[in-house]
Amino acid sequence: MSERKRVVASPISGPPPMARNSLDIVPEKIPFDVPYGSPISLERAQAAINAVVAEAKKRDWKMNVAVVDSGGNLVAFQRMDGAMLASIQLAEHKARAAATFRRETKVFEDGIQLNHLHYLMTLNGIVASRGGIPLVENGKLIGAIGCSGGTDSQDEIVCRAGAAVIK
Repeated sequence: MSERKRVVASPISGPPPMARNSLDIVPEKIPFDVPYGSPISLERAQAAINAVVAEAKKRDWKMNVAVVDSGGNLVAFQRMDGAMLASIQLAEHKARAAATFRRETKVFEDGIQLNHLHYLMTLNGIVASRGGIPLVENGKLIGAIGCSGGTDSQDEIVCRAGAAVIK
């Protein structure tokens, strides 16, 4: 007959230790602490949009593109012929979220889908979808660009083309 060991929780030892909550870690500096700069001009916003449209046309993708200033206010917008109507608001929302939270919207996507930070969904203005990128010039946030119309990865690719114009 084989011996079985029975493990019983002891009132002295208490429950097994829980995994450490990653949110308990205190970083040395505030993440995404990019200072605000002067708002992006209409001319620069349109240049960023033109770069997105050129990249989207090369790939035969139909996109909506929004550029906001450092406060999240719309500066310029373009809807390519045939781009999905629902994506108009999504492009604006992605740009606004990237500017007001000073980070790419992919950070929220990763936070929810990979890191299970479900509380992010309770924050006003969050978009957990790629395609929103802050526009940083000389270390200062001057605006953000948001793209929507394809898959999240397609939105992100064309959005990077627009963000590359601002450096």
